[in-house]
Amino acid sequence: MKDWKTKLQTLFERVDDFSDDVRYRLDKFDEPDDDIFILPFIGFGNHEKIFSKGRVLEKSDAPVASEADSRWRNLVRIFRLFETDEVPHARVRTVFGSLENEIGADAEGYFDVELKISEHDETVLWHELGLELLEPSFENRARATGQILIPPATAKFGVISDIDDTVIKTNVTNKLKMLATTVLSNEHTRLPFEGVAEFYRALQTGREGNENNPIFYVSSSPWNLFTLLIELFKKREIPLGPLFLKDFGTHTIFNASDHRTHKLENIRRILDTYPHLPFILIGDDGEQDPQIYRQVVSEYPNKIRVIYIRKVRENVASEEEVLNLIREVRESGSQIIFAPDSEYAALHAAGENLIAAKSLSDIKEEKQLDKAAPKAEDLTEEDLM
Repeated sequence: MKDWKTKLQTLFERVDDFSDDVRYRLDKFDEPDDDIFILPFIGFGNHEKIFSKGRVLEKSDAPVASEADSRWRNLVRIFRLFETDEVPHARVRTVFGSLENEIGADAEGYFDVELKISEHDETVLWHELGLELLEPSFENRARATGQILIPPATAKFGVISDIDDTVIKTNVTNKLKMLATTVLSNEHTRLPFEGVAEFYRALQTGREGNENNPIFYVSSSPWNLFTLLIELFKKREIPLGPLFLKDFGTHTIFNASDHRTHKLENIRRILDTYPHLPFILIGDDGEQDPQIYRQVVSEYPNKIRVIYIRKVRENVASEEEVLNLIREVRESGSQIIFAPDSEYAALHAAGENLIAAKSLSDIKEEKQLDKAAPKAEDLTEEDLM
């Protein structure tokens, strides 16, 4: 079974690489234009280094989303987000303060920034990274400004959160319904869980109200959905933070452990970047978050203040399994809370002095408003048939 999957996976990868190479060679015969842009992803760093990522792409004709869009229009837009025309091996100049560097993109147009820094403003959470396209060369060079998160001295802890079925409703427990939700809706019609935006704002401001605690999002969603997720976060006023997503590639087609590996690697990377900052982990029981977070606290004892798990399934584990999980997490110097909603988690966070007690009324009010808000028609498996 594994043998044929490996062979088929290798075949898909070779076909994908070959098609990209052919398209790139054919594009060289076209007249050059400046219809190329730099898409910066949100970066992060500490007082020694900054890390960022981005992609060089040809401009897409994906339509701008609105609440009135039909499912067909949403489907077309998602298709165009995934059917990107990358610019392979582009050269990009980066500027952070007085520091400059040149980097190259890979065959898929992705580039990674890692820059040693000597100074930055320690009183603010966000910093700017200038980006300029050097190659391909055009008269009007593409430029962009990326955002870099560096926790200020006021930060008391960091937050690492899942996205799907933790922040926004995705139906991750039903793969076909999850697919329908993703491709037939947009950033205006997809909904966060009730009260989650106010809860995350309370975590960012902290007990003192001005802590500027950093929030990081680790998800197995593809980078193609980056702009959709950012617009959704902005519309719903969910605090922004670096997103750790995945390249939409054929290497993930048959790899059942890829989700776990991706999340663990990126959580470790975040924790290692901030060795002196405690963290809160937030996820759901729809996939493997409780098990992944259990491993994290075992590898980083006394580093995780608390784990919040949103319950999206009924009876996914036996009472014995849950008790063992709670015990193992507690022995690693942390605690795990299974919360039915954001208000429940917020009550615990206030009791732990992680958020201001006065924020509880705001979270409860937002939860009630979210519940009363008009809901889009639920998407079902039949919508893909």
